Amino acid sequence: MTTKVAILDYGIGNLRSVSRGMEKAGVTPVITKDTTVMMGCDGVVLPGVGAFSEGMDKLGILREALCRYAEDRPVLGICLGMQMLLEKSTEFGLHEGLGLVPGEVLPFVKTPGMKIPHMGWNTIHTEQPSPLFDGIPQESYVYFVHSFYAKTGAEHTLTTTDYICRFASSIWNGNVYGVQFHPEKSGDTGLAILKNFISLL
Repeated sequence: MTTKVAILDYGIGNLRSVSRGMEKAGVTPVITKDTTVMMGCDGVVLPGVGAFSEGMDKLGILREALCRYAEDRPVLGICLGMQMLLEKSTEFGLHEGLGLVPGEVLPFVKTPGMKIPHMGWNTIHTEQPSPLFDGIPQESYVYFVHSFYAKTGAEHTLTTTDYICRFASSIWNGNVYGVQFHPEKSGDTGLAILKNFISLL
């Protein structure tokens, strides 16, 4: 039976590159904004690029359906999609997130000599074992583009990264996983992480 992964299309995200990444990882991606289609898939990817409030607004009816889905099946948030998994964000005011992972989204503090957004390759430091990072060497390089970062408890932090501050670069809670970086743009390491996600389905 073919494994299907829904990539949520809510008008804000690089769907094609995520779709190609999932294809390379060995599953059939289904780009959809239909909740019935989503519910029929084995896993869900929530991509996203842009502002938190816009992402949450455009998610619309997918919001409630995604929360129901996450109760017993795997979800992976990528970049803004990861941030939206948290409880709230302070980006352009205070905004409510999905609340699937405890924590909040905060802005990087302007620091002399450090550019914002954090853009390019940086390392991830594994903080606790997780099937999402099976076989991924400590301090592996992955690709980032973001101006805000996730703050959550140690129990929900899978990896951390140093840039201006040490932040949670990947998070989890139950069936829900999130990565701040772009695995679909992170070469062999990113492909291995996507394959690990598929192994959870």
